[in-house]
Amino acid sequence: MARRRVKKRTHVGARNGPTNAVSANTAASRIPKSMVIRIGAGEVGPSVSQLVKDVRHMMEPGTASRLKERRSNRLRDYTTMAGPLGVSHLLLFSRSTSGNTNLRLAITPRGPTLHFRIEKYSLCKDIQKSQKHPKAGGKEYLSPPLLVMNNFTTPQPPENSPPQPVPKHLESLTTSIFQSLFPPIYPQTTPLTSIRRVLLLDRDLPSSPSPTHPPHPSSQTDEPASYTLNLRHYAISTKRTGVSRSLRRLHAAETHLRHPRTKHALPNLHHLPDISDYLLDPSGGFTSGSDTDAASDAEVEVLAPAARKVLSKKQLERVRAADGARGGKLKAGKAEAERRAVRLVELGPRLKLRMIKVEEGVCGGKVLWHEYVRKSKGEVGELERVWEGRRRERDERRRVQRGNVERKRGEGGKRGGRGGMGRGR
Repeated sequence: MARRRVKKRTHVGARNGPTNAVSANTAASRIPKSMVIRIGAGEVGPSVSQLVKDVRHMMEPGTASRLKERRSNRLRDYTTMAGPLGVSHLLLFSRSTSGNTNLRLAITPRGPTLHFRIEKYSLCKDIQKSQKHPKAGGKEYLSPPLLVMNNFTTPQPPENSPPQPVPKHLESLTTSIFQSLFPPIYPQTTPLTSIRRVLLLDRDLPSSPSPTHPPHPSSQTDEPASYTLNLRHYAISTKRTGVSRSLRRLHAAETHLRHPRTKHALPNLHHLPDISDYLLDPSGGFTSGSDTDAASDAEVEVLAPAARKVLSKKQLERVRAADGARGGKLKAGKAEAERRAVRLVELGPRLKLRMIKVEEGVCGGKVLWHEYVRKSKGEVGELERVWEGRRRERDERRRVQRGNVERKRGEGGKRGGRGGMGRGR
């Protein structure tokens, strides 16, 4: 006979309580969460698979970094699980039969969806190979990046100008979609130490031809697309200014002296009679012009982190009594300001995205804008009637299904009542 199961965790839900669980779920649902998915799994190829891993790393910590896709998985599977998991955005990578790599950015559960064609991309490993001192990932990925968007909105055109290729409402829609990818940053409450990365989105504005100087036919191929975005991912590194390079090297060597791999960081001083010759060197410890700090580094003034000793109640009263006997007042320690040089180090990946179309719903709905297809007012009205008919059919199916469910529930209740009376006799 099988051993009876003993429940051991039945008290967890009662201890937490329903109120706390609801509040926790509400707070967690406000944070944007994303899923970066390969449609077709390994069919997209090794390069696109590595690009998906890099994008997942870039979207951390609010993404499923260890998601495993299967070839049998369909888009319906991911949209079904997006609600229970609290996923708000889907980034779908796919490869067409012609070899183009596409990206779809969808908001769950009701859309809209932005369709992009990836014209160019560079992986993180390619960018690191091109750098002399690449930056390894550390604590930068524990907090979401700072989103910087440039040229997303164009100035208002004159009244007599030709219609713009991208309407104004589409620009505002795209701006709001990308802003919702990451949680908002509040300058009053967000600590500066939590901002360690920057995600830059730069739009290539199409050059508007002048009526007096039309463009040359040979230059029309070089004109940027209607809506093209360049994506860059950087890490923010800061360095104290006003301190000589020699002193910084000694401080870094002292910090990493215990690690066997970084013992070589200690500078070689065997040719100097005294350490003061090294610290007071007029060249500042530089050996060549390439060792100097870049003049383009931006300097900002921040409050220096200072460690303060927390006094107990008795110690605080003793200090106050001593200050009162001397006729002084207890003054709180004032944080000192220091200047730091801010530098951006590219982490990757790089993406050049060209928007193809925008549609309602999650990857299936009415097309709001298309780069290549232009519809007349009559065709737009015909499409509106078609979609209105589809919406009515969908509502009718839902009404019939709801009625069938209620009817079956009623029949099940009647059968249960009859069976109960028969057993009672």
